[in-house]
Amino acid sequence: MKLAAVLAAKGDRVFTTASTTSVRDAVAELATNNIGALIVLGEDGRPVGILSERDIIRELSLRPDVLDSQVADLMSSPVVCGASTDDLDSVLRTMTSRRFRHMPVVDEGELVGMVTIADLVKAQLIEFRGAVDTLETRLMETST
Repeated sequence: MKLAAVLAAKGDRVFTTASTTSVRDAVAELATNNIGALIVLGEDGRPVGILSERDIIRELSLRPDVLDSQVADLMSSPVVCGASTDDLDSVLRTMTSRRFRHMPVVDEGELVGMVTIADLVKAQLIEFRGAVDTLETRLMETST
């Protein structure tokens, strides 16, 4: 399965921010939309970083005034991006081994979506369930 199929099922809505946005405003955006990360876009509209809940919490534990900082001060950069033609299994392995939960999907320099570990696991479970159903059907047909 390709990332394009995952995006088709979940939708292509992506929440973004600028590197100059205050962390306070970014936190409000995360909370309002019940999301775990914002993709940080450069002036050309391409991802230059990602700001996750983990980034904020990690920094907040070190300095309580972090909310007055800019997103650029906390974001993870460079950001690892996928393409809609990437294989779900390889992306899942990359995200797991590199220990991040959100990946922007970029095609020909344009942001087309974002996938999370949960999106990929859900898609994989659906794919496995389909394979199991097919095998059960074939088994039933051969036993009659």
